[in-house]
Amino acid sequence: MNQNNSLTMFEKEPIVKLMLKFALPAIASMVVNSIYNIVDQIFIGQGVGILGNAATNLTFPLVTIAMAIGTMIADGCVAYFSLKLGQRNYDEATRTMGNGITISLLAGLFMAALMELLLQPILNLCGGRSVDPQTFEYATEYARITLIGIPFVCVSMTVNSIIRAQGSPRYAMFSNIAGCITNIILDAWFVLGLEWGVAGAAWATIIGQVLNFILAVTYIPRLKGIQFKLEYAVPRIKTIFSFLPLGISSFFTQFGNTIVVICMNNLIVTYGAASIYGPDIPLAAQGIVMKVNSIIISVMVGLGIGSQPIVGYNYGAKNFRRVKETYLKTIIIGLAVGVVGWACFQFFTQPIINLFGQESDLYNQYALKCFHIFLAVIFLTGFVIPSGIFFQSIGKPTKAMVCTLTRQIVYFLPSAFILGHIMGIEGLLYAGPLGDILAAITVGILAAGEICILNRDIKQLDT
Repeated sequence: MNQNNSLTMFEKEPIVKLMLKFALPAIASMVVNSIYNIVDQIFIGQGVGILGNAATNLTFPLVTIAMAIGTMIADGCVAYFSLKLGQRNYDEATRTMGNGITISLLAGLFMAALMELLLQPILNLCGGRSVDPQTFEYATEYARITLIGIPFVCVSMTVNSIIRAQGSPRYAMFSNIAGCITNIILDAWFVLGLEWGVAGAAWATIIGQVLNFILAVTYIPRLKGIQFKLEYAVPRIKTIFSFLPLGISSFFTQFGNTIVVICMNNLIVTYGAASIYGPDIPLAAQGIVMKVNSIIISVMVGLGIGSQPIVGYNYGAKNFRRVKETYLKTIIIGLAVGVVGWACFQFFTQPIINLFGQESDLYNQYALKCFHIFLAVIFLTGFVIPSGIFFQSIGKPTKAMVCTLTRQIVYFLPSAFILGHIMGIEGLLYAGPLGDILAAITVGILAAGEICILNRDIKQLDT
């Protein structure tokens, strides 16, 4: 297979230019994926109310579980794909893409079927036992519909990741944005116009996801420099187990988020019931904060994913100086964007809360505390998250996994249990900044060690 000249841009073009070309569309795509759930919650808040918002928070772990599997396949696939392009092994790169698509489809179908069978126990596990019966009914209705979209989401995630890494990030962005705009328009029509409630929001989401899927898959024949054949879609164990480990960090990022949401839902319901707020107000408010925060998280993930093909290609080609430069510039941009996001959450809090509906004074009081305390040092994710993706990009999944586990599982959850026991419902909020600070320290140690290794490799190449 002939090398496409467009791939040499990873070696020759200025890093900042490449980052703008790949990171901006990746960020847009990731943010759009987050907006799917946020838009639903906005319209549900306006058309249904606080119980509807609490219901979508109950179902959120279903989304994050599906995203954990889908992201592991997509990110592992694109990391291995980029490394093989850097090594000029185009046959294995194309086979990786085909296997990634097949595994994404099979995983999506399996998850949708399994969650449908276990829906009631899963919702109970997520805190549904103690909420208002109407909230549980809304959650069941919303989940049964949105589960249909999981296979479409998994496949489109993998295909769009390949499209970005292969040199067409703008089309991947267009595919995601088209689905999101469709979702927004249909949300307004179905929820507010036709008054279909949570079911209307769910159907709007499904239609947007299907459109995204169609646009992504139909682009496959137009990919540059590779010739995709159906035989590449036949699963091959060696290929699958070559790329899946590279996505393990992304899996733990999303799966860790699932564990966090499930545990937080149960802690919120428990401590909320013992407070003046009751269980439903904190559940709804925390859900809004987590989903709005997901925009910043998505920007950081998109920034890391956007730099992934640059890092992966140059690491495979042993251009270590460009690898180091890309990583450092990614971190600087991530921290700068994080500060902007932090300022918005701290100084424009009430207008953000109002987007999700006007509720009681108690609701506004708790929602303000959520934003101001829980997101107090959110800018640190601009360093932690891109660092995890960087380790993934250079084929070091263990370090990538450590970056993820320390942030969510090792530090945040224990802090939530301890501070919740000591301070009640407000203690859960302080666990957020404490976990972020401890994670940043840990990742800083790993990053410093990797920079030393890169400096050594650069010196060896120069001599």
